[in-house]
Amino acid sequence: MTKNKEPFKSSNSLSFTEKIRVRFNETDPLGIVWHGYYIAYFEEGREAFGRHYGISYLEIQKQGYTTPIVKSVCEHKLPLRYGEVATIETTFVNTPAAKMIFQYKILNEKNQVVCTGETIQVFLDLDNNLTLNNPPFYQDWKLKHKQG
Repeated sequence: MTKNKEPFKSSNSLSFTEKIRVRFNETDPLGIVWHGYYIAYFEEGREAFGRHYGISYLEIQKQGYTTPIVKSVCEHKLPLRYGEVATIETTFVNTPAAKMIFQYKILNEKNQVVCTGETIQVFLDLDNNLTLNNPPFYQDWKLKHKQG
């Protein structure tokens, strides 16, 4: 995957773009991306966002938490094909609840929307207990980025 990263901020939300090249193994016999890979593209966008803004999976884990996905939504609009370079726009949705919500938009080389989606993650402590309040590190992160 090629990576070309670009942060952007709009209307009090944090966003980040990541470019990827569609690989052969991600496509069906017609050269069209298999629908299940769009969730993997969301994860690529989410990981790039986390690395850029200092809230990566590894950083969360260092704080003693995991953030499993409890809901994912994926709406397909147009196909992506083998060899295309797609842009993943990942946007953090602020909420007072102890969860992380991300929205995604995947664009093709013509800047057409091919897929949109959303994921919701919750915080579990080291004993796999659901955390009902924002962990202190997460609240600090939100304040740092004017999200809290």
